[in-house]
Amino acid sequence: MEGSKEITTAFAGAGALQRRVRRVARPVIKSLWRFDLEGFDRLPESGPAILCPNHVSFLDSAFLMMLVPREISFVGKAEYLDSWKTRKFFPAMGMIPIDRSGGDKSAAALEAAEAVLRRGELFGIFPEGTRSRDGMLYKGRTGAVRLALSVGCPIFPVGITGTREIQPPDAVAPKVNFPRFNMRCSIRIGDPLDVSRYADREADHMVLREITDELMFEIRELTGQEYRNTYASKGGTVVAAENSESPVAVSP
Repeated sequence: MEGSKEITTAFAGAGALQRRVRRVARPVIKSLWRFDLEGFDRLPESGPAILCPNHVSFLDSAFLMMLVPREISFVGKAEYLDSWKTRKFFPAMGMIPIDRSGGDKSAAALEAAEAVLRRGELFGIFPEGTRSRDGMLYKGRTGAVRLALSVGCPIFPVGITGTREIQPPDAVAPKVNFPRFNMRCSIRIGDPLDVSRYADREADHMVLREITDELMFEIRELTGQEYRNTYASKGGTVVAAENSESPVAVSP
């Protein structure tokens, strides 16, 4: 993944391609699946905001991207840049690639996300960091809260249910388990978390942890998932909560 940091740093955000695809794809997906949408009117018509969904399927970001009223950028694993099929398309659709090896390479994704927010755009990030293989809700990472405190924007908890049944977490189309049609998906957007009272404490880990835990509680209320106070890993195992954490999401 040589050069992924440079690509991340130069990321331009969601633009014309996403607008065109959304215009065409939105009526198509609404004809293929049944959607229960709630709280979308809570999103601001302009200005920056962070959407934080739970993550149980590859389809989570795709459905949310197609259905929110504004263009939105998402963090996605830099491995997608290794394939000619997704190298250009995913970033053009609003994916900010993140190198999961950590350090400066991972931090570059947050820098790109901050630039998106400072332009007054929407940004989506999965606080669990990776897809939940067992359907439970896992401990959140603090990247979203760091961004919100730095930029001064609201965080919206988002609860997605049904996508796990439509396409399981380890099934990535078109390789295996093509999505099942005519099934129901619910996307609920909760009340925004106001982080302004902590505006001068963005370097305080206790504050980051407190707000992140509040965020995960709100997501649990929206989804009804069982909560596990451990970090999920991309391999399907969990990482003890006391272990050092990465602040950023690692997988779409």
